[in-house]
Order: sequence, then C-alpha cells, then structure tokens
Amino acid sequence: MNLNLKSLGWNQTFEEAFKAYENQSLVPGRISVEHKGLYDVLTEHGELLGEITGKIRYNAAGRHDYPAVGDWVAVSAVPQEGKAYIHGILPRKSKFSRKAAGLTTEEQIVATNVDTVFLVNALNQDFNLRRLERYLLMAWESGATPVIVLSKADLCEDVQKYIDEVETIAFGVPTFAVSAENGTGLDALSSFIKEGETVALLGSSGVGKSTLANKLFGQEVLKTNDIREEDGKGKHTTTHRELLVLENGGILIDTPGMRELQLWEGDNSLSQSFQDIEAFAEGCRFRDCTHNNEPGCGVQTAIETGELDEERYNSFLKLQRELAYFARKEDQKLALAEKARWKKLAGDRTRVHRK
Repeated sequence: MNLNLKSLGWNQTFEEAFKAYENQSLVPGRISVEHKGLYDVLTEHGELLGEITGKIRYNAAGRHDYPAVGDWVAVSAVPQEGKAYIHGILPRKSKFSRKAAGLTTEEQIVATNVDTVFLVNALNQDFNLRRLERYLLMAWESGATPVIVLSKADLCEDVQKYIDEVETIAFGVPTFAVSAENGTGLDALSSFIKEGETVALLGSSGVGKSTLANKLFGQEVLKTNDIREEDGKGKHTTTHRELLVLENGGILIDTPGMRELQLWEGDNSLSQSFQDIEAFAEGCRFRDCTHNNEPGCGVQTAIETGELDEERYNSFLKLQRELAYFARKEDQKLALAEKARWKKLAGDRTRVHRK
C-alpha cells in the first residue's frame, strides 16, 4: 500500500504544528506500534523503525512525554536503513489514558489523535453497565467521540433489552448491536470509517475487537481466539496496541483487552457522563446538598421513586472518589517533581560557580 500523509490522518492542524520543525530537515510520521524503547513509524518513506533521541529522554517528566500509538512525530528518516530518529511529538488533539496497572500512580496512554472511539461490549455473560460507564467517562475526557458497539449480537436472544439498558447511561451516544459472525450492524459502523479519520477499538478481553477489526478491514489482519463456553469470556488475543491503515480509507487502532480500567482523569467529563444525576441534583432544596440525609434532596427522591437506579448513583460516587484520590496523588507527585527540578538547578549553578 502506498502511504501518504492524508491517508494516515494528516490535516491542517498537524501541518501548522509541524512548522516548528521545518528548518531541521525532519519529516512527519505516525506511530503505529510501540515496542520496548522502539516504535514502528509510518511515513511517506514507508514503515521505519523509530528510536527516540536523547533530548526527548532527558526532558521527559513521565511516560506521557514519550510517543504513544497514534502520535504524530517529527523524525529524521533513514529509509535506506529502514530507520528513523524521533525528535519531537506534535500536540495531541485527543488522548485516551488510564492509570497504569499496579501500585504506582502513573499515566498510561492507550491511544492518541483518535476521532471516534468504538466502546465494545459483548452481549453475553460479560455484559457490564458499570464498566461501560467507566469507558464512557474516559472517552469523553479523551476528546474523541464515543460510539457504543454491542458485539456478538448473534449470541443474544433479547438484543433490544440490552440496548434499552445502555441508553439509560449513555445519553445521545450512538449505540449499535453488531455481529461479526453474520454481518449484522457492520454497515452502520463502516459509516464512521473515512479516509484520514482514526477509530480506536476499546473494551475488555474477549469482546471481539480483533474479529471486528478484521471484518472492517476486509481481511484477516489480527489474530483471533474463540471464547470460553463456560463463562463467555474471551481468550486474550491482542497483546499490544496497533494502528492499521485500511485499504478502503480510514485508520483503526486495536488495543489489548483491559482487565483493569482505573481512571486517570475525568473531572471535566463526570457531569457529561452522569448528566441525569446532575439534573436530579438541580432539584435539591439546598445548594450545598450532599445527597445523604438532607430534606428535599432531588437525588434521593429520584432513587426512592425509581427514576434513578441506586447502583448507578453508587457508581457515580465511586468514580468521584477515585478521581479525587488520584488528583491528590498526582498533586503530591508534581510537588515532588518540582522540588527535584529546583534541587537539580541549584546543583547545576553550584557546579558552574566552582568552575
């Protein structure tokens, strides 16, 4: 396939940002795969194996300062050797992040510069509204447009029941029930895939993301496994994030299934994701209502009358507490980083004076 910048998602915004590198004999490229310390970079010279420069490594304050799948980067290309050296990362128009797995408080960027996020949830025993709420919150926060994809519709006897449940938590978000097995609903998804537009597939293990990608791509480009019959859960297939350029236009980013989805940020999108709770809160008698035991609480009244599902409200509280916790941890981390930076600067000045 002949690669050109437009087919990779290049647009005027990125072109303007790239002007900062025009006098450095660099060319633009897009990260398609991230390896340990190395990257596959798609350029007009073809696919090159990229390595970051020491300057990026030196200035990086955390993992978010390193390239991620979907990033546009400025590279010095050595096509005759199949190599490239990454000198800079262009500003991201969208960024889907989560807290890295484990005990450390660190951001893991899942995908960047995404236009549409397909949030894939299987219509089997693994269907989970609370998990979908998390994905929605993170999708809105990323800056991309969410689309809910209910996969494996051929295995479900009452598809409309699940669609109705999803619509109680995803206001105005397009929702499609699809089956990669018999092709149901795939045409509706194809309408979101256009030349230069990037779609990311996100969901837990075994929901059928790789199978869906193969159907949308039109050929077997990603390995797939069958689901376990006893619990409906899929066997882990995708092991890394990968950007694919479709033959018929458009870009897909496939991601590994996320067994653990801890929020990284989302304060700005909490109200958007839980606008029903915000609307009920408008009816509270007191402006500083905590929605616990105050008289005239609109939220508690909605729960009592059945207008608001108590599980949804508890989910809202849990996500709110989680975001507050990570905000406090991040503030502490930033304070320590700033202290270390000033300590280093003071040390540098001391060494200069000694000379």
